[in-house]
Amino acid sequence: MKKDIDWSNLGFGYLKTDYRYVSNYKDGKWDEGTLSTDETVTLHESAGVLQYAQTCFEGMKAYRTVDGKVVCFRPDMNAKRMAETAEYLEMPAFPVDKFIEAVTKTVEANIDFVPPYGSGASLYLRPYMFGSNAVIGVKPATEFQFRIFATPVGPYFKGGVKPITLRVPDFDRAAPRGTGHIKAGLNYAMSLHAIADAHRQGYNENMYLDSQTRTKVEETGGANIIFVTKDNTVVTPKSSTILPSITRRSLMYVAEHYLGLKAEEREVYMSEVKEFKECALCGTAAVLSPVGKIVDHGEEIALPSGMNDMGEITKKLYDTLTGIQMGRIEAPEGWIKVINE
Repeated sequence: MKKDIDWSNLGFGYLKTDYRYVSNYKDGKWDEGTLSTDETVTLHESAGVLQYAQTCFEGMKAYRTVDGKVVCFRPDMNAKRMAETAEYLEMPAFPVDKFIEAVTKTVEANIDFVPPYGSGASLYLRPYMFGSNAVIGVKPATEFQFRIFATPVGPYFKGGVKPITLRVPDFDRAAPRGTGHIKAGLNYAMSLHAIADAHRQGYNENMYLDSQTRTKVEETGGANIIFVTKDNTVVTPKSSTILPSITRRSLMYVAEHYLGLKAEEREVYMSEVKEFKECALCGTAAVLSPVGKIVDHGEEIALPSGMNDMGEITKKLYDTLTGIQMGRIEAPEGWIKVINE
């Protein structure tokens, strides 16, 4: 039975659903996992996650396509990225096949919370893992819990696709979502002050530069960045310290193989940003949101194409990617995981 929810007016926030997936790691192995109706987590006061922040998470969505199917977009990529993060943090990887099975079970159990096609909403999935046993010395936990909760959400930037205003902050921080080669968003807490400060000053997000030279664009606090040059080349920053966005990689593939555009992943210098004609943020939550203005310590860089609507190339990228996700355009092999026919 479909839930009585005003799908078109959903914001990007938590709304309790019926089930979540829970699996525990103990004595060197993961258990079978189960679905639970309990949204609370009970932890020891000295749990590794509380004392040393030994945790990581992923973000993904389930959609209802034009032909009524419920699908997920490239869940194997989320599974692999989370496994890489876990290895870096001395946590046991949750197997890729088991991850996809857990996602499938969570979506199936909450199928009535998947918004209808065309509503602009989706079922957001948050797989996460944390050290659960008591740890007091500086060392990894030995027991862990993997969970997935689901919640229906609307657009990350309320109002749907709209122009975004960025600023280059004074905070000397290159990678708001990770350090070095950490592969998922586990250091968001370190950027909370920066984003709260940006919001107080009227900006949507911070655009971070590399910490070594402060001359190269990295990413924002919650999304990767894509630029379009005057000759319609799609460009995205290349760096080992930013989140390897699945959405960004998909968009670059779309640019080259669906739209016939030149696509480059390279170092992007702040000095060249004013020469670009389009800029957009991309990610699971943001999808692809146009940037209208970037403020670099008082210097305003205006991107007229993003002030009132999407630029020409950004719009084509957005329409093609969402068309693939929603079943209007044929997807590359392996991109769409069908949960329910």
